[in-house]
Amino acid sequence: MRAVIFGASGMVGQSLLRECLLDSNIESVLTVGRSRLEATQRKHRHLTHANFLDFTPLQEQFNGLDVCFYCLGIASAGLSEEEYKTITCDYTIAATKSLINANPSITFIFISGAGADSSESGRIMWARIKGKTENTLFAMPFKAVYAIRPAFIQPLHGITSRTRLYRALYRVFWPLIPLIRLLAPNSVITTQALGKVMLRIARDGAPKRLLESRDIVALAKQQSS
Repeated sequence: MRAVIFGASGMVGQSLLRECLLDSNIESVLTVGRSRLEATQRKHRHLTHANFLDFTPLQEQFNGLDVCFYCLGIASAGLSEEEYKTITCDYTIAATKSLINANPSITFIFISGAGADSSESGRIMWARIKGKTENTLFAMPFKAVYAIRPAFIQPLHGITSRTRLYRALYRVFWPLIPLIRLLAPNSVITTQALGKVMLRIARDGAPKRLLESRDIVALAKQQSS
């Protein structure tokens, strides 16, 4: 299986890249980002690209891919609705256009977030835009499209978030993770388990295209049993 990851420098993207490099079923993995990312294995190749509203120059590089993992994301704090929409929705759709032109049989897996608003009409700005992005993706002619809505992601293997706010929150909540797991077991998944679930979905599909936290936790438990 040949994969491409957008957002491989973020917390979810880092963990997914790690799992791709460890998985013998992944023949090659291409990462795309605006900053340089060092390739540590022969099957990993990185492309640095500045304009995330136009991926046409990279289109030939997308030929022959089997799956796209879109992990690029940003916190909405301090951003206007238009700024957040550009990064969350417009960047994503720009990537999909070049991917589909290069290979319409590709599977697309989008990391969304718990609480995303499929109605696109709620009061919470980030949730509306995440929901709009999901809905737009579901209407596109991919082989298959999945949106994954994790809740609390527990980082492992030295992986950290690039967002300062999230790093601060993790320091606060880290001692409480056992309690969170006890009180809300379907809301917590590790970066390692999430990466493995995403690879499983890419390989075998999933029961539905919109996967809430409880769904991905259930898939993770199936894999570990």
